[in-house]
Amino acid sequence: MENIESTGGPAATPAGRFLAGRKVLVTGAASGIGRACATAFAEAGAHVYVVDLAEEAAKAVAEEIGGTAHVVDLSDAEAVDALPDDADVVVNNAGLQYVAPIQDFPVERFVLIQRVMVEAPFRIVRRTLPHMYERGWGRIVNISSVHGLRASAFKSAYVTAKHALEGFSKVAALEGAPHGVTSNCINPGYVRTPLVENQIAGQAAAHGISADEVVERIMLDRTAIKRLIEPEEVARAALFLCGPHTGFITGASLPLDGGWTAR
Repeated sequence: MENIESTGGPAATPAGRFLAGRKVLVTGAASGIGRACATAFAEAGAHVYVVDLAEEAAKAVAEEIGGTAHVVDLSDAEAVDALPDDADVVVNNAGLQYVAPIQDFPVERFVLIQRVMVEAPFRIVRRTLPHMYERGWGRIVNISSVHGLRASAFKSAYVTAKHALEGFSKVAALEGAPHGVTSNCINPGYVRTPLVENQIAGQAAAHGISADEVVERIMLDRTAIKRLIEPEEVARAALFLCGPHTGFITGASLPLDGGWTAR
């Protein structure tokens, strides 16, 4: 059993590259939070599996950071089960959004969101846990959301998926604890990503207001810190949870929400 909690990596590894020799699997890694995570983990010395449906973007990120691209549709169970099973760190980040009242919500869209944001993380963790257990060290970082802790109207599928991911993360934490594996969620508010930028544009068109007004009046209404979160801030939180001094943090949900859940 390998347990290197005191250093976070092999002996004599420079402090800034504490994940040297580790493999990290990041989903949704071609853009936004996922890309920021892939870059941060590569800078920490890890080899990153860049998992995304966007082939050209995934390959570009992998080339830039020295990782390996895996072009996968996470709603395809067989494709997910073909991903590498030797990751020491899993970052479940991929997600999608759809906004509609429950009575108008397309059933197929609800099912798709659960497959990508709940079933795929389960399948990935299920495949990689034996490797983590064998080495006596592993980290599962689930990029949840403030919507894993709170709800908003018209986002039934997304809120359901994030709440499910929270529960799964806690079960993984309990099962992984005897094997040196931690599992945690990060819960950001609105992050400056393509997904959020699209929401801003849609809200602006729907309400007949400017993009800046959407951010100020709608997205930041419940936060104390009045700005969007940058993807790099989420990535640094993910990296922190995989560092040499956070082995006792597990089963937790880390709000990165500018004070949203303080209310």
